[in-house]
Amino acid sequence: MDLTVEATDDANEVVEKADAFLASDPVMHNLVRTLLAARVAAPEPGRYWMVRAGDDVVGVVFLSPLDFAATMTPMPAEAVAAVVTAIADSGVRLPGIHGDAATAARFAGQWTEMVGVGAFPTSGMRVYELHTVVLPSVEGRLRVATPAEHDLLVEWVTAFQVEVGDGPTLDIEALVARRTAAGEMWVWDTGEAVSIAAASTPLDGVSRIAFVYTPPERRGTGYASGCVAALSQRLLDEGHRPMLYTDLGNPVSNSIYRRMGYRAAGECLRYRFG
Repeated sequence: MDLTVEATDDANEVVEKADAFLASDPVMHNLVRTLLAARVAAPEPGRYWMVRAGDDVVGVVFLSPLDFAATMTPMPAEAVAAVVTAIADSGVRLPGIHGDAATAARFAGQWTEMVGVGAFPTSGMRVYELHTVVLPSVEGRLRVATPAEHDLLVEWVTAFQVEVGDGPTLDIEALVARRTAAGEMWVWDTGEAVSIAAASTPLDGVSRIAFVYTPPERRGTGYASGCVAALSQRLLDEGHRPMLYTDLGNPVSNSIYRRMGYRAAGECLRYRFG
């Protein structure tokens, strides 16, 4: 395989040149696809690498913010070796890597050899997608979040980040404002907001549900299940494919989503380098 690696700091360039590749697997490429879309909409310093086999892109690595773990698409073993070499030779030192389990593990192994640092697995995720939803019977209704709920949404998204182990590292104020304005933040309402979820703007027909959070005093009520199921049904009714990530260390959430109708599409790993 005749491979080349193209580096750029322009997210627009990646979206343009890698469009056909990213659209070829809309579920497993969705995270990189949506991250790129966010960078186009709200520019921030970043570095991006595209691996080409001849004229065809066969892999993308996304790094932004620069102190976050890089995120990569699935790619062939030879492409992993090529992009590891290109990044290491450029002098860039990645904080970590996140992606499809086999691809991320191969990247981490080769990175340790080339750069001489350790690679420590920090999380395992399962990718789920949905074709038919099983709606639970839960008090309340789904509605879109409003700008007036900004402070509450920031509080709950921050708490979600802490619970999943990412900490409040994102600019959550900006993220919530942007997603609320785009109609991507949703609330389960029983007369007051009791649970939230976000659904990304569909790309290639796929929307990723994230930031599913119920405050501790409201848990055990089924509110999150009602919120995610109703949001998933809404996406299906609009002709889109819902997907989401779950923590493999949380058997409760995995079983809840399976009962709702979600089915596994793949697994992802995150490594910290250091």
